[in-house]
Amino acid sequence: MTTVKDQIHAQISGALANASFPIDTPEALLAAFPAGADTTCQVGDLKMTAGEAGKLLNATDFPFTSAKQVADIIVERAGL
Repeated sequence: MTTVKDQIHAQISGALANASFPIDTPEALLAAFPAGADTTCQVGDLKMTAGEAGKLLNATDFPFTSAKQVADIIVERAGL
């Protein structure tokens, strides 16, 4: 059985599957999501938009080199 963390991780990675890496800025990261800041990941009652997830990132996290790297940091800092 997959956990909520695994499912959110997979949704973030999937949403960024067609993004061009490296991504150097928060603005470029949001633009890489299919619906920008409004792109939503949801598992049960847990719902997070890319805009909300972006608030968990720091300037020192950039550049990102893969969708997995973005997802790893977001799920870790969200405490999932």
